[in-house]
Amino acid sequence: MLPDAVLQKLEGLPAQSGVYLFKDKKGAVVYVGKAKSLRSRVRSYFQDSQGDQRAFIPILQRTIGDLETIVTANEKEATILENNLIKEHRPRYNVKLRDDKDFITLRLGRLGAGEPWPRLQVVRRPTPDGARYFGPYHSATAARRTLHLVNKHFQLRTCSDVEFASRKRPCLQHQIKRCPAPCVLPVEREWYAEQVDAVSKFLEGRHDELSRELDARMKDTARAMRFELAAVYRDQLRAIEKVREDQRVVTIDDIDRDVMGFYREGELVEIALLHVRAGKLQDVGTYAIKQAEIPDEEIVAAFVAQHYGASLAKELEDAGMPATLMPDEIILPREPEGVAGIAEWLSDRAGHKVALLLPQRGHRVDLLAMANDNARHSFVEKQRQSDDVQERLRDLQERLRLATLPRRIECCDISHLGGGDTVGAIVAMTDGEMDKKRYRTFNVRGDAAPGIDRGAGVNDDYGAMYEVLARRFRRALKAEELPQTLGEGSPERESDATWDAPDLFVVDGGRGQLAVAQAAAHDLGLHDLAIVALAKERENLAGETLVDRVYLPGQKNPIPLRSSTTSLFLLARLRDEAHRFSNRARMRIGKKRQFHSPLDDVKGLGPKAKKALLQHVGNAAAIRAADDATLLAVPGVTARHVRALRQALPVAEPRADRERQPG
Repeated sequence: MLPDAVLQKLEGLPAQSGVYLFKDKKGAVVYVGKAKSLRSRVRSYFQDSQGDQRAFIPILQRTIGDLETIVTANEKEATILENNLIKEHRPRYNVKLRDDKDFITLRLGRLGAGEPWPRLQVVRRPTPDGARYFGPYHSATAARRTLHLVNKHFQLRTCSDVEFASRKRPCLQHQIKRCPAPCVLPVEREWYAEQVDAVSKFLEGRHDELSRELDARMKDTARAMRFELAAVYRDQLRAIEKVREDQRVVTIDDIDRDVMGFYREGELVEIALLHVRAGKLQDVGTYAIKQAEIPDEEIVAAFVAQHYGASLAKELEDAGMPATLMPDEIILPREPEGVAGIAEWLSDRAGHKVALLLPQRGHRVDLLAMANDNARHSFVEKQRQSDDVQERLRDLQERLRLATLPRRIECCDISHLGGGDTVGAIVAMTDGEMDKKRYRTFNVRGDAAPGIDRGAGVNDDYGAMYEVLARRFRRALKAEELPQTLGEGSPERESDATWDAPDLFVVDGGRGQLAVAQAAAHDLGLHDLAIVALAKERENLAGETLVDRVYLPGQKNPIPLRSSTTSLFLLARLRDEAHRFSNRARMRIGKKRQFHSPLDDVKGLGPKAKKALLQHVGNAAAIRAADDATLLAVPGVTARHVRALRQALPVAEPRADRERQPG
């Protein structure tokens, strides 16, 4: 039964275009959508229909507690408002393609825009700096593969601005003929500008035009007997021809278009995006969407808005900079609500007309069928990989005699440098893949560990491991209590949800580390948590090589990690990742300690005053020895700062003469 307030609002819905927000019984926004006609669209969710197969409808009817509508002037404004509201509320049932990250793009600087020698680099957040941005790329691998191809065949610098300014002699890239070394050698700016223009055309997919230009340059330089430069153009031409050979001709026109394939099984959706440029298939990107409970056409609309909206950051849009790789046509498998508004919005952002088409006949239908086949094939391959992981997890459960399938596994490692900078790290794996949002680091404080022999004190591995695991397990207990005090969707619950206990916990070490981990869990009441230890390969006193071994509670002999037990190598992979992550955290702490200044501990001394003191007076010793007048003469330093300095850095008393007096 719908609440009375919802029934009343359904009766008074306007027929104009706009945005609607569905809220749960606690007032949290669970879904945001747009409509050409709010009245017909919103009422369709609550009308009984025998042929309505949308799984989203009964879920929504059980969840909704209130609804809100916002009328807009046209479909374009509705599209923009919907996109902004989704980013603001992050509704539960809306499709999310990204986790707080932007898609990968390639940035190519412009000559004369503050960059005398531009370079190509991978970035996530475009800025209005006058450079050109190419993308978005569906994965970091695709972007870096393109970057490697450009760096290999087009001679642009690859070093950072800091390295470029401090370079004294050519680097290895110059030695292998991949960079002209403008940092230290005289380079013709016109020739470098040609390389920048060639890279731009290559990334835009204008391969035919670029091939003609390179062929003409190669012949001209050969006639001028500049054979080394002609060889460079020849190699670039061969690289482009190789790329063109790998591209499949799918149309006979020169229109740039993206073709969206769609495949769905229940709440799992796979989308394949075919990038067709000048009639040739350049690339195929696939995207998996899980827990997709909304109708197909709304998934298509959400994908188009988020994917193509990400190709141009808001800062670039405000600066009037157009998108680089926005196609002329986007072929869709379903017609979304308000398709005309979406097309108008994308056209404004791209700086040219962008058509959203749902073909019924002709060669576009064949392209759409090809995209759907790619989506189905990608879905099957990912399901096959998932089934393989599940089989390995079941084998791991059997070998370790676990009560439940270890879908989520965590591993702890302790790292220190000569007894100092001790840090503990915990990494996680979910369904065979690293789950980086659950990675944690702990600075070891030296808390007392009951029943643990501290040995050397804070830097003892056993004591440090007990402290880290105790702190980790306390957060797990707190996460278990959250559902009793906080409602579904609460921000506090969402922030602590990643602290819940895993199905299996692994510690790096042998029997001793296993005993410490069990003590930490049992002291906090976690008697059912499955814990094992993974020892590294080593040699015993007899000179025999002991392979990696898994120690189980209550079992004397460990389980060796042999080549036939592939499931146990999931643990070895997790252990190696924990070792890497803990070492990185320890090096970060050591670097912070090395660059620490006594002025950082002075309360009330801000960064500007500290910088002024270091520039005008000197280091901490000079500041300690300076008189008050000298300190007050520094710009930005007040009497309050001087008092704080005297309290934190007292003047050292002169040492008494300890030599015995004669006689």
